[in-house]
Amino acid sequence: MNSFNSIEKPQQRGALRKYLGREYFILKRRLKWIFGNTRFAKVKSNMDFRHSVIQHQSMLLRPLKDVDMYLQRNKVTNLKIAVQHLHEVVIEPGQTFSIWRLVGRPTKSKGYLEGMTLHNGKVSKDTGGGLCQLGNLIYWMALHTPLTIQERWRHGYDVFPDVNRTIPFACGATLSYNYVDLQLKNNSPHTFQLKLWLDEVYLHGEILCDRVLNEAYEVIETDHHFAQQSWGGYTRHNKIWKRKTSLLTQEITEELVSENHAIMMYSPFLKG
Repeated sequence: MNSFNSIEKPQQRGALRKYLGREYFILKRRLKWIFGNTRFAKVKSNMDFRHSVIQHQSMLLRPLKDVDMYLQRNKVTNLKIAVQHLHEVVIEPGQTFSIWRLVGRPTKSKGYLEGMTLHNGKVSKDTGGGLCQLGNLIYWMALHTPLTIQERWRHGYDVFPDVNRTIPFACGATLSYNYVDLQLKNNSPHTFQLKLWLDEVYLHGEILCDRVLNEAYEVIETDHHFAQQSWGGYTRHNKIWKRKTSLLTQEITEELVSENHAIMMYSPFLKG
């Protein structure tokens, strides 16, 4: 079995070790924020850009197997709170957009509720759960812009079958305060603005620019397949590419965004 297909069986860690490890990395990231030299993007509500680059939306309440719907409803509350800190953020040339730098730690005192989270491929719950939907939406839109993905994480597990999936597998970005972040670096000469809002059905997002771009972007999936591992489980694999087309010369370039490997928590041969 080649390295593209091979995944070792995951190791389980104790609760105390996981807690201490998490707090260590949270502190490490906070110190980096304080003493680092990164220029972070900020919300600037007085700026209004007219040139839309990409819009996308994702359903708020999506019934999932063995997941109580109250966790989905709580997720909507959590998203509403987080969006207030991200809506109309402006990313100027040389700046970095960080979800957690703007949102902060989701706590009960801030109004966050218990929402769904994923740990080692299993459904769990925690305060502020469900904010990964923000990461997924923003990451997908960013792939259609000149913004550089500075930091992005994804689950090592494929938990739910592809029911009503509209984008390729592994095009999301998981979040966990504060060291599992989504960060976008603006290495272009353009200035971008992120807008986010909710209605009764969808979480909406839009990225705008201060000028019309001379290129168009699309996301391409290749090498998608399933594989059975020596330890008995199934895994899922693919490659995601970013294709840029010049609107002036029609020249096409492709960039490998990610090579993805995930342990499946369901049989790939079951009908969704």
